[in-house]
Amino acid sequence: MRALIADDDRLTAMILKSTLERWGLETVVVADGTAAWETLQSDPKIVLTILDWMMPGADGPELCRRIRSEPSLAHLYVLLLTAREGHADLVAALDAGADDFLTKPFDPEELRARVQVGLRVHALQEKLAERVTELEAALSQVKQLHGLLPICSYCKKVRNDGDYWE
Repeated sequence: MRALIADDDRLTAMILKSTLERWGLETVVVADGTAAWETLQSDPKIVLTILDWMMPGADGPELCRRIRSEPSLAHLYVLLLTAREGHADLVAALDAGADDFLTKPFDPEELRARVQVGLRVHALQEKLAERVTELEAALSQVKQLHGLLPICSYCKKVRNDGDYWE
C-alpha cells in the first residue's frame, strides 16, 4: 500500500516517511499542495494521505475539499497533521473532508494507531466494493432469468406459453 506525505517541513516529512516505511508502507513525499494534488491525480495506488495544514500551493483543508469533490479520489483516507490544536481547527478539518486530525509534534504510537484505522477503513471499502460488484452480477442474472421464466412475485405461480398461470 502506498501513502502520500505532503509537508513543507522537510524534517517532519522525513520522520513520517521513515516511520511509515518501517510499518511496511510505500511512501511518496511532496513539499507543497500543488505537487500533492498532481501526485494524487496521477497515482491510483495511493490509499492514505497525510497532509500538513499550512503548505505553499494549496493548504491541507483545501486539498481535503478537492479530494472529496473528485469521485476517483473519494476513497482516500486523509489524515490532517498540524500544529493547530484548537477545537475549531479540528471541526474545520473534519468539515473540509479530513478523516482524522493529528497535532504536531505527533506521538509515533498515536500516528501508528491512526494509520492502522485508515488502512482498516481502506480494506473495508475494498471488500464492500467487491460485494457490490458481486451483487450487481447476481442481479443481472436474476433479471435475465425473470425474462425467461415469468414467476408471480406474490403467489409464485409460473406463466405458461398460453399466458395462463400454473
